[in-house]
Amino acid sequence: MNSTSMSQTFIPSTETVFEKTGENTMIVNMGPQHPSTHGVLRVICELEGEIIVRAKCVIGYLHTGMEKEAEYQTYHKCVVMTDRMDYLNANGNNLAHALAVEKLIGCEVPKRGQYLRVILAELSRIASHCVWLGTGALDLGAMTPFFFIMQQREMVLDMFEMFSGVRMMPSWIVPGGLRGDIPAGLEVKLRKFLHEFPKELQVIENLLVDNPIWKERTQDVGILTGAEALALGCSGPIARASGVAFDLRKHQPYSSYEDFDFDIPIGHVGDVYDRFLVRIAELKESVKIITQAIDGLPEGPFNTLDRKIAPPPREELDSSMESVIHHFKLYTEGFKAPAGEAYAAVEGSKGELGFYVVGDGTNRPYRWHERPSSFMNLKSLEVLAKGRMIADVIAIIGSIDIVLGEIDR
Repeated sequence: MNSTSMSQTFIPSTETVFEKTGENTMIVNMGPQHPSTHGVLRVICELEGEIIVRAKCVIGYLHTGMEKEAEYQTYHKCVVMTDRMDYLNANGNNLAHALAVEKLIGCEVPKRGQYLRVILAELSRIASHCVWLGTGALDLGAMTPFFFIMQQREMVLDMFEMFSGVRMMPSWIVPGGLRGDIPAGLEVKLRKFLHEFPKELQVIENLLVDNPIWKERTQDVGILTGAEALALGCSGPIARASGVAFDLRKHQPYSSYEDFDFDIPIGHVGDVYDRFLVRIAELKESVKIITQAIDGLPEGPFNTLDRKIAPPPREELDSSMESVIHHFKLYTEGFKAPAGEAYAAVEGSKGELGFYVVGDGTNRPYRWHERPSSFMNLKSLEVLAKGRMIADVIAIIGSIDIVLGEIDR
């Protein structure tokens, strides 16, 4: 079989997956080569003039098989794969996996560890929303906000590097707690960021909120009702912008979120502009949460005291051979989880992010599956695009805020 016949066999043509419904319509492909789809999303559109009659999302250009690969890794080693799903919300992914495994094995993380997890998760939310804001504005021709907001994201990534030595995929939150305590000097850097970030965010609000061009491109574009959001399984900012006041941090608290005072921003129209306003408000709420967490950071251990799950303190490795052996066995063999199943979810930057873990009594999961917020939210594109102009698809995709690493697993 030559290369031409192979491509015809495995890549369906537009005609075979999407047939025209009218004589006066035409079918065009948007992506995967279009800049706004980043080479990994294809949207097939049926157009009548410039108006979209139907749209269909085609995924699979980035498939990695991570869920299957996790079945051959220990519970600790699965963490590094969660980073690479929604790589803009790596700490949130780490946290969801850790909570599911801890639920399976019956492990409790001390308060200090829970607060540090909240700080990392909210910093990831800020970093993720910064990318959404910068690239979403850039897609619509607004270049200045991109430079302002990405500068702020760099400061967040600097703090991740102080924690773990890695900027985007830290793998710092693990079953049983964290890989380490808050590093020296980070609190000063964090407090400086918390003080300066709201002022920098206000600059971007001044550029966009009342900008007539921005409002013309986003208001009354891609309207999703609350009922549609619930029917499609949407969650996160896209659902809250449609008036669905649901946030797992409030309604099903985890990792001590019940200790913090914050609001759930919601919209009323459910258009691209509302989704923009909701995420801007969420950035401010994340600052509030982090400030409360660092102000009230408890003393004590940050890892579980169950030494079958957590490694010994690093200082013991210099003086205790037993600790060295324990450390070696934990990171080479892992720990065994009982037979059973568990699901845990967090409020990720894009919505409900959960992991379903099935244990079979060994040191690795029998089944490991993610409930991906991007995958669920992407389906709304086919509803939002209908009846809109082809140019509006750019704004709609940006407002959904998807990461294909989470969709193609």
